Amino acid sequence: MSIPHERRVLVVDDEEDTCRNLSDILTDLGYRVDSACDGPTALELVRKEHYDIALLDLRMPGMDGLTLYREIKKLRAGTVAILVTAYAGGTTSEEALEAGAWQVLPKPVDLPVLLEMVDRVQDQPLVLVVDDDHDLCENLWQILRDRGYRVALAHDATGAAEQLRGTSFRIVLIDMKLPGGNGSEIFRLVREADPHSRTVLITGARPEMEALVEQVLAEGADAACYKPFDVPRLLDTLDRLAKAPG
Repeated sequence: MSIPHERRVLVVDDEEDTCRNLSDILTDLGYRVDSACDGPTALELVRKEHYDIALLDLRMPGMDGLTLYREIKKLRAGTVAILVTAYAGGTTSEEALEAGAWQVLPKPVDLPVLLEMVDRVQDQPLVLVVDDDHDLCENLWQILRDRGYRVALAHDATGAAEQLRGTSFRIVLIDMKLPGGNGSEIFRLVREADPHSRTVLITGARPEMEALVEQVLAEGADAACYKPFDVPRLLDTLDRLAKAPG
């Protein structure tokens, strides 16, 4: 496996030997790995660090893997979750997938299968959606995850700046009308964080925001899409930008 740039993985399992073994294997493959043996400890790590992948034991004392993933998603929606369980195929596994977990694997884990899944996450372009409409963000999260993107969320300039800190996004969708500011400020934050990130301006207030949209497009934004979205057109735009040379 080739790793184009450092990936961070979080391993959470109440069996210390499992954490140690998976951590050693992934570290040897070039991943940067943290581990925890319970949910609260894992959440403390997630609050401090962005993880590309979380490998979570589904059945743990106290906070189980499903509850933990739901909390991780609130904090770091761009983290891809792979849950492992000795009870794969049951209702809890289905609930985990419905909650947004990417895969559920049975225990004992087939290591080549797990490593292939971890490697595949590298091929999922990372997208940041900045919009104060939480329902819209959740809908876009699901649509884009189904399309094969990893999706992080922010709802204001502060949240966007925090997400951009230390993380490179392939594409950033920017709502042009945000509480206490506008999308042009976010666009400049993106440019400062990574000049190679592609940007798509979004707004439901087209007449009001038209001049600002044109201004930011002239500054280098890649595209504009208007609400309510033409979803196929939006996806085509994102696919085109994701494949464009960085």
